[in-house]
Amino acid sequence: MAETSPKTEKIGNIVLDLSHYPGEDFYCDGSVEDELLEIVKTTGEEDFGKVIEERKSWPVLYHLSPIRENIINWLPIKKNAKVLEVGSGCGAITGALSKKAGTLTCIELSKKRSLINAYRHKDLDNVTIRVGNFQDIESGLDTDYDYIFLIGVFEYARGYIDSKDPYGDFLKILKKHLKAEGKMAIAIENKYGLKYFAGCREDHLGSYFSGVEDYPDGGVVRTFGRKRLERMLKEQGFGEYSFYYPYPDYKFPMAIYSDRRLPQEGELTQNLRNFDGERLLLFDEKKAWDGAIKEEAFPFFSNSYFLWTGAPEEIVFSKFSNERSEIHSIRTDILEKEDGSRRVEKIALTDKAKDHLQAIWEDGQALAKRYEGSGLKVCLGERMGERTRLGFPYIEGKTLENILDELVKSSDYHGITEKLNQYYTFADYNSDAPVTDLDMIFPNILIDGNGWHLIDYEWTLREKRPVEEVCSRALFCYLQGGGDRDKLKEDLIFEKIKEALHLTDYDEVQLRWSEEAFQSERVKSGVHTLSDLRDEMDTRAIPLPTMLAWDKIHIAEHLKKRARFYFDRGDGFKEEDSLWIRPEEMPEDSLLTAEIEVDGDVKMLRFDPTMYSCMFLLESLEECKEGKEAEVILEKKLIHNGKRIGKGLYVFYGEDPNIAFALKDSKGEGKKKVRITYRVSELADSMAKHWKRG
Repeated sequence: MAETSPKTEKIGNIVLDLSHYPGEDFYCDGSVEDELLEIVKTTGEEDFGKVIEERKSWPVLYHLSPIRENIINWLPIKKNAKVLEVGSGCGAITGALSKKAGTLTCIELSKKRSLINAYRHKDLDNVTIRVGNFQDIESGLDTDYDYIFLIGVFEYARGYIDSKDPYGDFLKILKKHLKAEGKMAIAIENKYGLKYFAGCREDHLGSYFSGVEDYPDGGVVRTFGRKRLERMLKEQGFGEYSFYYPYPDYKFPMAIYSDRRLPQEGELTQNLRNFDGERLLLFDEKKAWDGAIKEEAFPFFSNSYFLWTGAPEEIVFSKFSNERSEIHSIRTDILEKEDGSRRVEKIALTDKAKDHLQAIWEDGQALAKRYEGSGLKVCLGERMGERTRLGFPYIEGKTLENILDELVKSSDYHGITEKLNQYYTFADYNSDAPVTDLDMIFPNILIDGNGWHLIDYEWTLREKRPVEEVCSRALFCYLQGGGDRDKLKEDLIFEKIKEALHLTDYDEVQLRWSEEAFQSERVKSGVHTLSDLRDEMDTRAIPLPTMLAWDKIHIAEHLKKRARFYFDRGDGFKEEDSLWIRPEEMPEDSLLTAEIEVDGDVKMLRFDPTMYSCMFLLESLEECKEGKEAEVILEKKLIHNGKRIGKGLYVFYGEDPNIAFALKDSKGEGKKKVRITYRVSELADSMAKHWKRG
């Protein structure tokens, strides 16, 4: 039950400060906000996943998905920190910030959204939501915040700040409220994100290429490229800052990259993330990403940016594995010390996942024992932090997947089979041991100057399994990457690959079923992933070849509705002396009228009513000279290439139906008009041919 006073409202432990609320919401997403409010009032956060799965609604997914929290969950925020969240909306990250911080103040213009936030987080006791316009609230804010967060907010600065330079002034104002060593975070789309070139609609306007074209139609919202953002930070005195790159974007990030750890070729494969509507698919984004990475252009094309002012964090990369059951939900970080040394950590994201980390540690020990003496080094973890994390050494090198990709591009099939022979030797080593790494896929093997390293073995079974099962899964997962890898499916090459991996059979359909079962039963354990949801929502990705095919159909349909006149000036009908027209459609009963003005030297006219087999009904045919009454051209004067089956009724077979007639006044004097009124219906070629023969 909400407690109220003239200027505050309390929902559970959450205080809504209404001192600057104008009394009405000036923006609203309509009935969906009522739906969200009802959900958070009646459903606990632990059941949001079920609601999202049932509703299959973009707004419900966007506002309630726990994946939204990934954008800040990797940050090492101090537990006693004082935090300000500007534009908290329906609370997508409020809960995560509250759990990390000492106190959290939220600012949100909409009371309806603030209520949604409050009800979903009513048990939190360190959150205050101040409702109203930022400019009205700002003067009463404290000036000692440790952190300020703007997640999907900075692009709306024109709505917050009334000035000539709203974005620069917004930064200047916010900076006043930070401690001297305080930090600010801005998550925002990149107007030059690769997904927009590839055919995604601009996130805010829902139109194609509007950000790439620098918003030609105006509007309040603006996103920016990296250089412009850097310039704004420097102009407002932010001397130190870092750019991080949420992938696929900041809304549903599954990985966070940085300038100190950029993505490698082959890593960026989660590119279909259009949940709010259909998109085009103009090119293969994975291939485009690989090319951009090779050209060191990833920072320019990153779909989103996460700006972090102040000193950089130790974390240079973070990968989330939390589209899973709670018992398997973990995060993998790469950290870099001031001396440049690095280490890898795996962190349990739930209490239940602590046992999973313990299992990984134990599996590493068992695998190291199995592969002792083989030359395959197992990267062993060190238990840390009350079973909440494991530490691993950081190894420089290339994954077997990267190496195979390079060999595929150069068509070095001998090199490919050589590497796969080595892989099989390791996979088969001591195969009677009661431990099997089912996750011995090519990205999980790293090769450097010291040999081969098994760096990830999360899905290890404490039992003996056939080596063919391990090799088949590794090859299947690799080939699912598509692109140049499809070359390996050619018969002769594929036979060599199977021979290298000692595979007598390779049933792709059966492997797909097995992999889906493995992911569903062991990894996801019933959790509905974003990819699952996208497949179930009406969010098509329309490939370029499909669009071109549709365009051909559209053009063909358009051409069918055109008619054509040919002019005979005494030397016959010619293509170069013709005119395409689009007949006027009369409102009654599909009647069409084609009218043209004809020079006086035209002796005969030919009229092609369409470009397909059809039934043609001539209603009237008239010639009219200026100042004179229209004269009817009699049907018996017509020359045609069809079959007359009744008065004015003809059947034409083929793509060139036509009628021709001499003009009554063809002495070369003045201009005249010719008007044809008719009806036309398309016929199947077989039917038209039958009519014509009969």
